[in-house]
Amino acid sequence: MLHKELIKVAIGQISPVWLNKSKTIDKIKSSIADAAGKHCDLITFGEALLPGYPHWTGLSNSTAWNSKTQKEIFAHYLQNAITPESGELDGICKMAKDKQIAIYLGFIERAKNRGGHSLYCALGYINKYGEICSVHRKLQPTYDERLVWSPGDGMGLQVHPLNGFTVGGLNCWENWMPLPRAALYGQGENLHVAVWPGSKHNTEDITKFIAKESRSFVVSASVFMRQDDIPKNTPHLETILERAPDVLTDGGSCIAGPDGNWIVEPVTGKEILITAELEINRVFEERQNFDPSGHYSRPDVTQLTIYRERQSVLRFE
Repeated sequence: MLHKELIKVAIGQISPVWLNKSKTIDKIKSSIADAAGKHCDLITFGEALLPGYPHWTGLSNSTAWNSKTQKEIFAHYLQNAITPESGELDGICKMAKDKQIAIYLGFIERAKNRGGHSLYCALGYINKYGEICSVHRKLQPTYDERLVWSPGDGMGLQVHPLNGFTVGGLNCWENWMPLPRAALYGQGENLHVAVWPGSKHNTEDITKFIAKESRSFVVSASVFMRQDDIPKNTPHLETILERAPDVLTDGGSCIAGPDGNWIVEPVTGKEILITAELEINRVFEERQNFDPSGHYSRPDVTQLTIYRERQSVLRFE
């Protein structure tokens, strides 16, 4: 009889303590502990959860040139961003090792190899041994995100083995980009993690679409954030709150199976730990009639080239 591999996944749909990295890390650790207590193998968190999505760009005059207001908010954001090489994720990595749980974490990276003053929307994968195995920098920030985040590179387009599955992930609207998706499919991905800043309108269509296209499980992890999650010491708080709705992102985390049907429909309006057991055999069944990088591909006609080098302005000889 065939051994049917199972994986138990969790989505930590939580809010940040906005733009406060230390307090947000505390909330992340609490969710990790909860997921480990439920014997989960993997927990996923939303895009830019640590220390938070740059909501102020849509709530203030963020395109104003040489604005003191925008400079001061950005400086605050920069100081609450994460430099992994400085050990700022060590506590989370230790929990992953101690609890034997893998983690996909959306965070804002203050990139050491780019001088340390520009920011990248990053998706980090930490394995069950507490090792940071990849940090994917979002290839193309969306719309007003470009005022805050820099464009990433292909180094993080990687997949990882986990309990018989092959997991990979992309940030937000990267999930609409056909070639980055294809880059992960071609490496054998069968559990796709899509991370979002939040809201059902982002997740409800693309989650099922990717599942049908790839014949894989798709986990969409989102953030639920309210006005109350903005600390009182945030720079230019009054300007931000003047146009901020009570709920900035409503969540929308969900899970689809490799046939495109819901395992967990989008969950909105609350902080919650969502869990589900996934069986690898369901992937095998659906790949019988369609496998995007296998029998239903034509590499003699079309191929994809991936440049994996980490971009930097320096090369030391």
